[in-house]
Amino acid sequence: MSFWEYANPVKFMRLSDVALPWVVGAAALTLSVGVIWGLTTPEDYKQGSTVKIMFLHVPAAMMAINIWVMMLVASLIWIIRRHHVSALAAKAAAPVGAVMTLIALATGAIWGQPMWGTWWEWDPRLTSFLILFLFYLGYIALWSAVENPDNAADLTGVLCLVGSVFALLSRYAVNFWNQGLHQGASLSLKAGERMSPVYKYPLYLCMLGFFLLFLALLLVRTRTEIRRRRTAALIAREVRS
Repeated sequence: MSFWEYANPVKFMRLSDVALPWVVGAAALTLSVGVIWGLTTPEDYKQGSTVKIMFLHVPAAMMAINIWVMMLVASLIWIIRRHHVSALAAKAAAPVGAVMTLIALATGAIWGQPMWGTWWEWDPRLTSFLILFLFYLGYIALWSAVENPDNAADLTGVLCLVGSVFALLSRYAVNFWNQGLHQGASLSLKAGERMSPVYKYPLYLCMLGFFLLFLALLLVRTRTEIRRRRTAALIAREVRS
């Protein structure tokens, strides 16, 4: 069985119909347990109770970047192999990625204000993340502005490639520039920078929950896009006849 078989809309719909309830259930379970576990962790000796924002901020920021990478891969598959499901999956993922980016920006501001004394700073990572959010909005707007879906998929694929620069900057800005208020990675393998297991394990569960939530939303939205495309094709056929 080839992976590319699932680029067929019929096979994708059949597989996603079976997988979706399991993904939704797993997302609900991991998110609820992870968030409740995170909120019941002890206060940090430096950050106090504000450290608990991490259980929303870190998974949302991680997904904001990775969703754009997923969109890039799906767009490249469309450009190279012209599989419609991949283009529709990229389109379906964009609003979810935009919301994840907005959550990361908002929770970062709430977390940063008591730590830095300011809601916003033109820090390299914060700035690149804001630009990534604007790219998400531009991607969504471009899909809406271009009437022909194939042309829209081509143009948004190019936009996705350009925006990937800022997705990478959002991830590695702390490594590129030493200056800036934003701390290093929350999860690190370096000695002396390892997170306490008290926070690490619920954070892992929250990250898994956010991923499963995205996967569930992606399946739902991609199925909707496929149905919408089928409906448009049927209407166009009726008009021609």
